[in-house]
Amino acid sequence: MTKEDIVKPENLVYQKPRLLNDNPMHYCPGCSHGVVHKLIAEVIDEMGMTEKAIGISPVGCAVFMYNYLDIDCQEAAHGRAPALAGAIKRLWPDRLVFTYQGDGDLACIGTAESIHALNRGDNIAIIFINNAIYGMTGGQMAPTTLVGMKTATCPYGRNPEIHGYPLKMTEIAATLQGTCYVTRQSVHTVAAIRKAKKAIRKAFENSMQGKGSSLVEIVSTCSSGWKMTPEAANKWMEEHMFPFYPLGDLKDTTI
Repeated sequence: MTKEDIVKPENLVYQKPRLLNDNPMHYCPGCSHGVVHKLIAEVIDEMGMTEKAIGISPVGCAVFMYNYLDIDCQEAAHGRAPALAGAIKRLWPDRLVFTYQGDGDLACIGTAESIHALNRGDNIAIIFINNAIYGMTGGQMAPTTLVGMKTATCPYGRNPEIHGYPLKMTEIAATLQGTCYVTRQSVHTVAAIRKAKKAIRKAFENSMQGKGSSLVEIVSTCSSGWKMTPEAANKWMEEHMFPFYPLGDLKDTTI
């Protein structure tokens, strides 16, 4: 009996998404990026949008997204992905256009581009990876770093009197008239992964149906930046990140 005799289509339970390339990922062990890449690949394939999907990734840990997703990708300057995505969507309204951004990119360098693209109601989806730190460049404080959280640039912990308060971009997005769907998810458990996939699919469908801007925040870990094991990082995220960044839908005008 051969492998092909056993793994028949009707018996197949799980397989690697077709749109994920075989390139070894550069992400650290335990990083949430790889899981979210898998979900995006699955959703695009299931929607039949392989030939019409365009992903935009700027500077950050996800800068090499094009190495892993077998779709059209475009690089953007640091923080400028939403502006580029909006332009592409206006030129090719039949395309599935999404950005994939970290918290340093979206909530700091690209704060203006993010807010204005969402407020314009550009028919794009923004995938926002929030691990509360600049992961790629050495673990510096990000706009989303929690109060008291230690980083390379606030080694004694974030002090609001010195550094200001963490920025809740998703709550801000929910107040903008151009957004139709704003949600915060995670991928730390199987159940959470399933919810995150549904959220990404809904955001992509909103884009194709011209309903406005969608923002999907994924509260994530950064084992290297946090200097923790993947297991410890997941636990720390549940205990500290989730109370400040609670999971769930913040806005949905499509119901």
